[in-house]
Amino acid sequence: MAIVTSEKQYLDLLREILESAPEKDDRTGTGTISVFGRQIRFNLQEGFPLLTTKKVFLKGIIHELLWFLNGESNIKYLVDNNVHIWDSWPYKYYVQNQESRSKNQEKVLTQKEFVEKIKEDDEFARKWGELGPVYGVQWRKWPNPDGTTTDQIAKAIDTIKNNPDSRRIIVTAWNPSEIDAMAKAGLPPCHSLFQFYVQDGKLSLQLYQRSADMFLGVPFNIASYSLLLMMVAQVTGLVPYEFVHTFGDAHIYSNHVEQVKEQLGRDMRLLPEIKLNQKVKEIDGFTIDDFELVGYNPHSPIKAPVAV
Repeated sequence: MAIVTSEKQYLDLLREILESAPEKDDRTGTGTISVFGRQIRFNLQEGFPLLTTKKVFLKGIIHELLWFLNGESNIKYLVDNNVHIWDSWPYKYYVQNQESRSKNQEKVLTQKEFVEKIKEDDEFARKWGELGPVYGVQWRKWPNPDGTTTDQIAKAIDTIKNNPDSRRIIVTAWNPSEIDAMAKAGLPPCHSLFQFYVQDGKLSLQLYQRSADMFLGVPFNIASYSLLLMMVAQVTGLVPYEFVHTFGDAHIYSNHVEQVKEQLGRDMRLLPEIKLNQKVKEIDGFTIDDFELVGYNPHSPIKAPVAV
C-alpha cells in the first residue's frame, strides 16, 4: 500500500499547476505556468516535512536559516560552508558592473572563480558578496525612522512567552523603503511575512510567500520554516504543531516541467524526524551541530537550473 503523508499536498499542488495552470511571463524571461492563491499545511507531529520524492539538501537549509537568524546579508558565510544557493544573484550583479566598466579593467570572472574569490579574499567578499538589506537584516535589524533598529525575532519570541494570545506576532521581511536596495544585488523577499499562533501549549507558524518557485525553492522553504517553528517552540517551551504555507504566485518554470513530471512519478516514503539539542534555550544559541536528521530515506536528487 502506498504511503500517504503531508508531502501529498505539495505534490498535488505541483500536479494542479502542471495540468491546468496557464502560461505566464516572468521577470527572468524563462517563462512559467502559474496559479495564484494556494495553501498547504504540515502537522509537524506527523514527521518533519523534508520531501522524500527527491533528496533535499538539509545542511544547506540549516546554514541558510542560521545565516538569516544571525542578521547577515553577505554570502561569505554560506560560501565558506559550501552552501551555494545564493551565489547566482551577487554574481549577476558583479558581471553587470564589470561589463559596464572600461575594457582595460581585469577580466570578468566565471561564477566558479567568483565564488572561490569570495572564499579567499575578504575585501572582495565585502564588496561583491553583499546582497543588501535582505531577510536576516529585516528580521533582526529592521531600520526605524529614528536611526535605531528593531529585532523582530526577539520581539516575537518575547511576545510568545509573555502575551501568547496576541494576534500581532508577526515578522516581516517586506520593507517597502528598501525594496530597490534589495533588488540591487539580490531579490526582494519572496517569503515575505510570517505569523506565530499559540493554542493549548502548541505553536504554529503561517508563512505568506508572494512568489514561489515550486520545484526548486519551495521544498527549501517548507523545511526552513518548519525548522524555525521547531526552534522557536523549543526556546519558548511550547510544542511545535502546524506549519501553514500560503502562496501568492505559485509557479513552475518552463525549464522545470520535465523534472516535475519525474518527481510526480515517484512514490512518497515515510517522513523523517529532526532532533534538536535540548540544551539550547536561546534562539541565538543554535549551531549546525544542534540538528540531527533521523530516518531520512529519499529518492535521488533531481537537478534543475535556477532562474535568475
